[in-house]
Amino acid sequence: MNNITILIVEDESRMRRLISDYLKKEGYSVIEAEDGKKAIEIFNLDKIDLIILDIMMPKYDGWTVCREIRKTSNKPIIMLTARSEESDELFGFELGADEYITKPFSPKILVARINALLKRSIIKENKMSYDGLEIDIHGHRVFLEGTEIEMTPKEYELLYFLAENKGVALTRKQILDGVWGYDYYGDLRTVDTHIKRLRIKLKDKNDFIQTVRGVGYRFEVKK
Repeated sequence: MNNITILIVEDESRMRRLISDYLKKEGYSVIEAEDGKKAIEIFNLDKIDLIILDIMMPKYDGWTVCREIRKTSNKPIIMLTARSEESDELFGFELGADEYITKPFSPKILVARINALLKRSIIKENKMSYDGLEIDIHGHRVFLEGTEIEMTPKEYELLYFLAENKGVALTRKQILDGVWGYDYYGDLRTVDTHIKRLRIKLKDKNDFIQTVRGVGYRFEVKK
């Protein structure tokens, strides 16, 4: 994982240091920010590959920082929170977060999530084309009628996973395991939230993602 820089945004210095130490042991470069305002300033100036973002912070909270980053970037965001309410988790995903971890947590689990998220970003050199929709697997990009669609890493992974299993009715659990990983313990509605956002971005190609009643979803291109 050489040349990967991770921004840790956390107002508790002890927690920040703990996460930083674990990441450095994994070979990552680390930049720290103790509040949301500084986080945005750092993100705009430095090359950041992944952001670990606490929600409850001074100046700008995590929601605000996530929203600001998503205006210009699709870099992976892992949100940290002491709150375990399901509504918070869903709201985080709606803003564009890729992972959501509740405190207290094991630093080893956090590192595993980071490794998995970055690993899933390593892609093969080919493309998938479906009637005006093109998935550039090498470039990790999606084009609709030749125009690139801005997508978060998770949205891309979800679309790729569905397309890779074209014609197969996938349950929400299968999608959750395939895209978020077997160690993810979030709600199945996370899938529905991301499908909804993906369909909006696919515009008139949104019917490629079909709802299979009583099962889940299927990627299908009508001829």
